[in-house]
Amino acid sequence: MSFQIALNFEDGVTRFIQADGHETVADAAYRQGINIPLDCRDGACGTCKCKAEAGRYELGDNFIEDALSEEELAQGYVLTCQMRAESDCVLRIPASSQLCKTEQASFEAAISDVRQLSESTIALSIKGESLSSLAFLPGQYVNLKVPGSEQSRAYSFSSLAKDGEVSFLIRNVPGGLMSSFLTSLAKAGDSMSLAGPLGSFYLRPIQRPLLLLAGGTGLAPFTAMLEKIAEAGSEHPLHLIYGVTNDFDLVELDRLQALAARIPNFTYSACVANPASEYPHKGYVTQHIEPRHLNDGDVDVYLCGPPPMVEAVSQYIREQGITPANFYYEKFAAAA
Repeated sequence: MSFQIALNFEDGVTRFIQADGHETVADAAYRQGINIPLDCRDGACGTCKCKAEAGRYELGDNFIEDALSEEELAQGYVLTCQMRAESDCVLRIPASSQLCKTEQASFEAAISDVRQLSESTIALSIKGESLSSLAFLPGQYVNLKVPGSEQSRAYSFSSLAKDGEVSFLIRNVPGGLMSSFLTSLAKAGDSMSLAGPLGSFYLRPIQRPLLLLAGGTGLAPFTAMLEKIAEAGSEHPLHLIYGVTNDFDLVELDRLQALAARIPNFTYSACVANPASEYPHKGYVTQHIEPRHLNDGDVDVYLCGPPPMVEAVSQYIREQGITPANFYYEKFAAAA
């Protein structure tokens, strides 16, 4: 049986390899042209030490304490020269992709759908045969090249890949290079290039309640994550708070409702910061975080939004005297 191994390099590049249960992850990586750090191959030097962030694997005991201590073993560290996968896995590689003689993958696709969800948000879907081999972790992003230019913009996937098609939520920035193309020129069938996947903001194994905090089009990675959770299920409660500036910024509420119907433990709320809003829930995301959402710190917090929101949430949590078990965040700023 073959398993998919995500290798997350320290420069943000992610590459996926296939490994069967009989070969070590190091051997599988080298077989597929990715030279992850390696020296002795005998579990003696520790050069290939990595952090396993997800998945089941067999490590055996054919390594020495100097290469991998009991404490490191308990923290999820592995030696890839000894590790054999027993499920899909995610590994954090303490080296750059360039050092490992690999690079982010590139793909060609075509626009399958582009539409303006609101004054501030554009939905884009692209499809192509090459995307059938695209793999990414829900929450990650790619660099989309703006047609007619040499510039790219970073966007998080807002869906899982299905039948060679992926989707994005894109903020409509007045005068923005990508925004101008999508609102004025783009049509179905237009070619687009993308490179990735990239990023350390992605869904980890769910081991406790989750609090998901989205600002504006920072909702995108969460809809991809929730699609994955809907497929796999979760025994832990999940709550999403989605904050925007104006009423017209609220999008995809029907989609969130549909996801709530598919995920029994999932609830969500939305809020609008503008005091003149007609939406029933006003204010900032921090004003809608309840003590039960923080669960006395036994919670994993995921946050995606503009830098001021990330700073405000971080300060709010500190003021509550709470230290979440894990706090993952992604800051983004629009490019004009």
